[in-house]
Amino acid sequence: MRSEPRQAWRGAVLVAIGVTLAYSLIAVIQWRTLAAPSWDLGIFSQLAKAYSTASAPIVPIKGEGFNLLGDHFHPVLVLLGPLWWLWPSPLMLLVLQCGLSGLSAYPLTRLAIERLGTVFGVLLGIAYGLSWGLQFAVSTQFHEIAFAVPILAFGLAAYLRGNMLPAALWVGALVFVKEDLGITVAAFGVILALRTPRRARLGWGLATWGLAWTALATLVILPALNPESAYDYTDNVASLTGLFVPAEKWLTVALLLGTAGAIGLRSPLLALMLPTLAWRFAGSVEFYWDWRWHYSAVLMPIAVAALLDAAGTKRLAPYVRLAVPLSAASTLILGASLPLTALVDPGVRAESPRLPAALEVIDAVPAGARVETDLTLMARLVPHAEVYWLGNTNPVPDAVVIDAESYVWRDAADLNAAVWASDRYGVEFELTLERDGFQLALRTEP
Repeated sequence: MRSEPRQAWRGAVLVAIGVTLAYSLIAVIQWRTLAAPSWDLGIFSQLAKAYSTASAPIVPIKGEGFNLLGDHFHPVLVLLGPLWWLWPSPLMLLVLQCGLSGLSAYPLTRLAIERLGTVFGVLLGIAYGLSWGLQFAVSTQFHEIAFAVPILAFGLAAYLRGNMLPAALWVGALVFVKEDLGITVAAFGVILALRTPRRARLGWGLATWGLAWTALATLVILPALNPESAYDYTDNVASLTGLFVPAEKWLTVALLLGTAGAIGLRSPLLALMLPTLAWRFAGSVEFYWDWRWHYSAVLMPIAVAALLDAAGTKRLAPYVRLAVPLSAASTLILGASLPLTALVDPGVRAESPRLPAALEVIDAVPAGARVETDLTLMARLVPHAEVYWLGNTNPVPDAVVIDAESYVWRDAADLNAAVWASDRYGVEFELTLERDGFQLALRTEP
């Protein structure tokens, strides 16, 4: 059943490349269809732009002078600076996330082929690479967790191979991706210590490392850099009694167990999901519970690693032929709601008919201008201007760009960007360009 190392390497490379290409097509389609599911792409584009000039990650979209290291603790994102310098476009972030997702498929696919044989190994690699958690992470666009996915994949693959020190180094790096992942690191340290007594010191040291960084980030670093001198997300916790309702949370759990092929329940590695699920399900924000967002991406490597861990036991090995198809089915069952359907749906446009108008409006914005805007063109304006979100209290802008078709303006009648901006700031603005629902208003007085 096992495959030769060279065969496993080739299969894993092909799966990784295929996943990267599939997701890159989604990213390009989103870019050309003006998809803007949230403000995250604009925020991280401003961060990358700042890092490219060796500056602090000041992100005006979040607020005047807002240091994004006061929002979440993600020093790993300093790596975006050189990449933005080479390719100063939000599309770079989208393609990078696709590449990181594809990269994460390599170690798990290679291990799966070595342990399960070529057919089941490749099938599991594809099931992981195109899993629902990764698909929805790509479709909701760039987020710092894009780096956590390959880190976890390489770390857990190393652990399953018995390479404990590399595993600890990989997983330990998660503390630099996001503050809550320190608890996941601690959980892995405990598992390592209890399952491998001869490496107990390494495991307990890793657990201490994870907890220490979470405490340092949430109690010291984030409050010190936050304009409110506090950790922004403390108030997002609802109540412990709400952990198990509504039923949508259980659907997320069911999908995760399916991705683990059910037999993953027999692996202690599945416990690594608990820190992430705990803060998500205790949260008061509905997006945290949902399986259609990016929050489940970090759980995908855990689910597949748990499946491989359980499949390595003699008693459960016969169930692999059922577990691997079940892992794939946990994604396929979602059907038309999957982002990848955009690649085969003839009704999905490869380009928005409004794209030329959008580009014309962006080109008309004075270089370096202070621009206030809604979500649609927010990220696209970042390379050209200093961008602010109109939902905040901002300094008086030089220009206002709006998309009259955005949800922000659904209740606005006879919308005119110049009139809106003049009323908002008490200075005169002039509507200088209007194309296909996009409007550009420039300030005409100091």
